Amino acid sequence: MKKFSVLIFSLLAWLGAKADEGMWTLMNLPQAVYEQMVAEGFQLSYDDLYKSPNAIKNYVVNFSGYCTGVVVSPNGLVFTNHHCGFESIRSHSTVEHDYMLNGFYAKTYEEELPNKDMFVAIMRDQIDVTPKLMALGIDDMDNNRADEVIDSLEQAMNDSVKTIDKTLSVEIKPFYERNAYYASVNQIFGDLRLVFAIPKSMGKFGGETDNWMWPRQTCDFSVFRIYADPETNGPAEYSERNVPYHPASWAPVSMQGYKDGDFSMTLGYPGTTNRYLSSYGIREMRDAENATRVQVRGVKQAVMKRHMDASEAVRIKYDSKYAQSSNYWKNSMGMNKCIDSIGIIRHKEETEAKILKFQQQTGFLKGKLDLQKMKQCYEQRFDADRAWMYFVETFWRTNELTARAMGANMGMVELKGPADNLKKQYFEFKDNSDEWDEALDKEVLATLLKNYREHVDAKYIPAFYQTIDRKFKGNYTAYVDKLYKSVLMKKGAKVYPAKKSTQKDLGVQMGVDLAALMAQLRSEMHESSVEIDQQEKYLCAAKLRMEEDLPHYSDANFTMRMSYGQVKEYLLGGKPSGWYTTAESLLEKMKRVNENEEYFAEPIMHELFSQKDYGKYTDPRTGKFQLCFLTTNDITGGNSGSPMFNGKGELIGLAFDGNWDSLSSDINFDSRLARCIGVDIRYVLFMMDQWGHADRLIREIDAK
Repeated sequence: MKKFSVLIFSLLAWLGAKADEGMWTLMNLPQAVYEQMVAEGFQLSYDDLYKSPNAIKNYVVNFSGYCTGVVVSPNGLVFTNHHCGFESIRSHSTVEHDYMLNGFYAKTYEEELPNKDMFVAIMRDQIDVTPKLMALGIDDMDNNRADEVIDSLEQAMNDSVKTIDKTLSVEIKPFYERNAYYASVNQIFGDLRLVFAIPKSMGKFGGETDNWMWPRQTCDFSVFRIYADPETNGPAEYSERNVPYHPASWAPVSMQGYKDGDFSMTLGYPGTTNRYLSSYGIREMRDAENATRVQVRGVKQAVMKRHMDASEAVRIKYDSKYAQSSNYWKNSMGMNKCIDSIGIIRHKEETEAKILKFQQQTGFLKGKLDLQKMKQCYEQRFDADRAWMYFVETFWRTNELTARAMGANMGMVELKGPADNLKKQYFEFKDNSDEWDEALDKEVLATLLKNYREHVDAKYIPAFYQTIDRKFKGNYTAYVDKLYKSVLMKKGAKVYPAKKSTQKDLGVQMGVDLAALMAQLRSEMHESSVEIDQQEKYLCAAKLRMEEDLPHYSDANFTMRMSYGQVKEYLLGGKPSGWYTTAESLLEKMKRVNENEEYFAEPIMHELFSQKDYGKYTDPRTGKFQLCFLTTNDITGGNSGSPMFNGKGELIGLAFDGNWDSLSSDINFDSRLARCIGVDIRYVLFMMDQWGHADRLIREIDAK
């Protein structure tokens, strides 16, 4: 009885300390966590989250593999963030019809715009396959061999499930640092069409100035529609004959708002967290990875912005690329600041000392978990890992030339021609000149080539730098000008890799040298990385065993997760931050456009937000038109577009950002400081109604 009392006391203490922390899988949500949700204001049953036919999970979608969305109508309308729809909006834009700048509204089904390579995936089930994989001996395999076994089981499960329903697919991912494995059964809809987008001035209001900041007034949403096979209502690739998807259930949308302290729940697909990572891993992340990303992207983005500001056509091509680069540039900067200011490495060291003591007392993982060995391996890997990050940030998908050069030398481009005749085999690159600008691309590459040499140890400088020195006298611009005359860059040209002229080509030679350096770096890091992976796995297992009486969630890995918390402000500069923003605060920023161009908004926006009466969009408690709000929900990248529900399971907003103090949340969550920023669903509907006059969509959504 005494032991039971101690257990209950420990559990209550844990819940009190971590009440708003956690990215929980729903198929095995701990009962204690559900009961805490109820205590904080959740009003639905346990089964309403996952098991019932109309469970909330059924209308939350993986949006194209990088964001989250939510189905909000019987005709398959999906809400996500504006920045999640950014590339779709950009790809449909031209100088004549700039939907990025001016917004877009499809007034009929026929006007809704299809999108290549976009999809939504709906998770139908999740299964714990840990016992199966453990029985196959996966616990004793290195990660490469383990991945092969996982792929084999995944294929077998796919073959099995497709005999039941051909539209289903299975994906197995590791959890708890590879101490557990879950299979997600998904239904993937490949016909996703753009329906509504507001102008970038509002969808990205505040730009990089306000990114990761509070207060916010950004109306970060866009609207898509799922299309389905007309006969089965199931997934189908794009076809003119497809019809709007009719889900069995969809998210009810609430116009009633929220108040301070109200329950809030997000459901979505958070990308990556590393909360079980060791102190040594965090030190490497701070010094080798984040610092490098900040340095290189700062240099690259300065070049990009200068070219984008000079040309509307260039801006359209690079809006999405710049936003993606800048987002994680600022994220890395803020995370490093938080690591130091919060003292995360010290906290981790204290936890590791407790784990070591636990190991000494119990013998758990004796002869396996070795923190000193882990430290040594991280030290051995550091220089190569830092060089690897400089390599990735400089050469990997940063410009068209290096993308083609590496693709041609690393098997990423299809080799065509007769298999028995090497001399007649060739590859070719599609004409994608509408996606990039040569002047910008060339200056970025020349600038990054110089930057790489200035920051990386000489042993990691690829061989083509000798050509720059010898033939071009160290002139990076001249070298790049010559590079862009490479056979790799000629439109429609067939490249025959067996030809001597091809092998002597400057761009091809660069690709060979980059592939060689990549192989060198991987080889140098391999042995240490294998041991690090194993030790991190043991460290997580030891923590779980040491705290086995308490519920634990796994790190995020872009599988569906639930987090819960409260609508709540925080201390910002020693003063209460406020937990919502208003139309007045937006108008005030708009008037400061002469100080900051990122506060620009069209005259119609000034007019819309100068109203004295916002009618049904006015909050009944405050009498204000509320725009964005704060909660203690636990989110990270990938949660963008995640629905924010109240205690009744009604949609009240869309998560789109965190505050500056949340930037360390990927490795350490602190509900006193970290906040999820959401766009109020009433702000979303107001813009659809008052700016877009999207009456057919408003009726379809039927908010109450």
